[in-house]
Amino acid sequence: MPRTPAKKAKKAAASHPPYATMVQEAIKDLKDRTGSSTVAIAKWVESKYTLPDTFKKSLSTALKKMTEDGKLVKVKASYKLGAALKAAPKKKVVKKKPAAPKKKPATKVTKKKVVKKKPKKVVKKPKKAAPKKKTTAPKKKIVKKKK
Repeated sequence: MPRTPAKKAKKAAASHPPYATMVQEAIKDLKDRTGSSTVAIAKWVESKYTLPDTFKKSLSTALKKMTEDGKLVKVKASYKLGAALKAAPKKKVVKKKPAAPKKKPATKVTKKKVVKKKPKKVVKKPKKAAPKKKTTAPKKKIVKKKK
């Protein structure tokens, strides 16, 4: 019997952004100097978005594809953003003109009382006389006469 073409079930729209976007956000948010591991990225993504149970397989394939495209750089077992994502055009920051400096209201000058501090009296303790040293006279040598 010939098979009738089955109607393809329409996939529901994902409740999360593409994996590439989630990985990029995770690496930026984790801010690891040596790169973010696959486990750390998976935990971050799982905490932010509701994903199916099999998302780790999709995540690993997305990481591999992004590494091949140069969007990520693999360092040991971690991933860093590649030159393609670092050089992505950033939003232009519109600089505002500095507002005219505000004039400070005139302040009243008040005279402060000058309080003179009394000098502290320094009490000198009398020095104790140094103990006298015993002087020893050099001993005389006894010379024996030879006979």
